Amino acid sequence: MNKVTDKGEFSFSTCWNIKKHRDGRAMIEEIKGLGFGSVELNYNVTREHLETIEPMIDSGGIRISSVHHAFPFVDDKEYDTDSVMLGFEDEEKRRRAVDLLKQSIEYADRYGAEAVVVHPGEVPFPVNIDSQLKQIYREQGRDSQEYRELWQEMTERREKLAPSYLNRIRHSLEEISEFVARKGYRVSIGIETRARCYQIPTLREAGALIESLKGSPVGLWYDIGHAMMMDRMGLYDNLRDLREVNPHIVGVHIHETIGLSDHWCPYVHSGDDVYFDHFLEVIKRAPIKVYELKSQCLPEEIEQSHNRITQKTALLEG
Repeated sequence: MNKVTDKGEFSFSTCWNIKKHRDGRAMIEEIKGLGFGSVELNYNVTREHLETIEPMIDSGGIRISSVHHAFPFVDDKEYDTDSVMLGFEDEEKRRRAVDLLKQSIEYADRYGAEAVVVHPGEVPFPVNIDSQLKQIYREQGRDSQEYRELWQEMTERREKLAPSYLNRIRHSLEEISEFVARKGYRVSIGIETRARCYQIPTLREAGALIESLKGSPVGLWYDIGHAMMMDRMGLYDNLRDLREVNPHIVGVHIHETIGLSDHWCPYVHSGDDVYFDHFLEVIKRAPIKVYELKSQCLPEEIEQSHNRITQKTALLEG
């Protein structure tokens, strides 16, 4: 393995190794061994993990860049990362979702984190139409008749129902913004670009939400791999729309998508040494930079990918 470098301002998500660790300290120490002094605590981090992570935070042994809502882990499918969440029509459920986000924000503030990453919601479908579309994409391609017909069905329902869900999400974020202001917290709320075509927001939806909440702590958490995947499926033009929302970015998740498979090391696993260059300027300017990689990414691949990103960024600056 190549020599491990100090990753400086870059952070690393616990999604990489959380499934192999019941002990929080061991999980964080493994990430520190990659050269990261800062981590994002993802939504699968439990209170049991935190028992051994919190002393590390308190002693300065690790910095927390961000936490991923819902945090800590919530064992309830109605409020997991693929749910209606802040857009629930049922007011009791929506209020519960708002309260859970307040909890995530309180943890972020306690740990000195700069942001909470939020999956704000989705347009519900009776079946997982995204999974069906991805299967057709892989087997027949985006230009196949079967894909086009099912895509049309998805977009018609999404476009019809999205406005009402977006309105409820906006209302929830207004409440959250008031809570943050009242408490005096210095924590950004990053609404994240999503990995399923029926989920909210698209880049344009994110831009409209953030503009409607101007002056609030709400910004865009730009997940590079997710946006690449939604572009390939046809939900939006990633590079075009990115130019419009770029000023709103509060953080990025760094990973690359191969086909419709995400959370791979940029440049290394795709073998493409050019396309990911589109995102270097975004990474450079983002206040919070977090690698969000899958467990299959090996330490030497992570090191190689990071070196490629930093070398290319240095050339840009030069």
